[in-house]
Amino acid sequence: MLTTSVTALAASADEASPCQPGEQVCDAVWDWTDSRRFAEWSDVLIGKPLAVIGLILLGIVFRWVLHRVVDRVARRAEVGVLPERVEAAITARRKQRAATMAGVLKSIITIVVSAVVGTMVLSELGVNIAPIIASAGIIGIALGFGAQSLVRDFLAGIFIFLEDQYGVGDVVDLGEANGTIEAVTLRMTRLRDINGTVWYVPNGEIMRVGNKSQNWSRAVVDVGVGYGEDLVRVQRVLREVAHDLWDDEDFNGVIVEEPEVTGVEMLAADSITVRVMVKTAPLQQWAVARALRQRIKARFDHEGIEMPFAQRVVWHRDDRKQPQQEGAAASAGAPESAADDREG
Repeated sequence: MLTTSVTALAASADEASPCQPGEQVCDAVWDWTDSRRFAEWSDVLIGKPLAVIGLILLGIVFRWVLHRVVDRVARRAEVGVLPERVEAAITARRKQRAATMAGVLKSIITIVVSAVVGTMVLSELGVNIAPIIASAGIIGIALGFGAQSLVRDFLAGIFIFLEDQYGVGDVVDLGEANGTIEAVTLRMTRLRDINGTVWYVPNGEIMRVGNKSQNWSRAVVDVGVGYGEDLVRVQRVLREVAHDLWDDEDFNGVIVEEPEVTGVEMLAADSITVRVMVKTAPLQQWAVARALRQRIKARFDHEGIEMPFAQRVVWHRDDRKQPQQEGAAASAGAPESAADDREG
């Protein structure tokens, strides 16, 4: 009899509970407060906010972990494999490229994580996300067809950053446009040529890139000497001049390897060309070449080595007409003299 009454009371208590099976928050509030109203609103007031906060915290933690991974990859990218003297000249550039790449990857990670967490939060709040996902897919397809060039520019910009093809401050050849890079975004590249003209080039339109300032550069100086000069002596003098430039403290860190005299490069009509090559830090090849030419000229003047110039023979039209006129006048006067002789 007692057991039957206890079972009946338990059944009536279960029937009086406003919570659905599996609603742990509702059951806990019902047990704590015995208030039907609090139990019914517990899921809205406590359960969903806790779930939303948990998703947001999970997204923040996941984003933080991925950002740390990107930072570690960027730090590894700063370590080079070139000789120490070259590395000292391009450390700042490599750090800048690594920071740029890390910034782009972090932005992509933040956008993706925010989109996923936002969708999960909407689902937790009871919003039907199926239409949202379908709409996003339709919009993505529409953008893919309607903005193909824009998507191509963005994809090309991402690979430009990832592959470190060029960056701000580099001197590049992009085909139609040549100059110094002033800005690089995911959509376009802005550079200024030697005349001061600013070029805006969409990244998707870049078919090839010639970077004149990546890792290291080379100054190539061709020196012309006369055919009567001793080439062995000329090459010895060039090696001495180049070595003095290499030992100059003003060019420490600018010239990264011992200069090389490759020898005779060309036999021209007026001179013999001897080539000197100097490996330099990025963007320093032009200054080094100018300094080397100046020193070569001064040393050649001191050594008496001739640097020939082109010689040409020029005929003036007036000089050719004058002998012809004199000859015609002489031939015209001959019969008159003969006639005079006959008359005499």
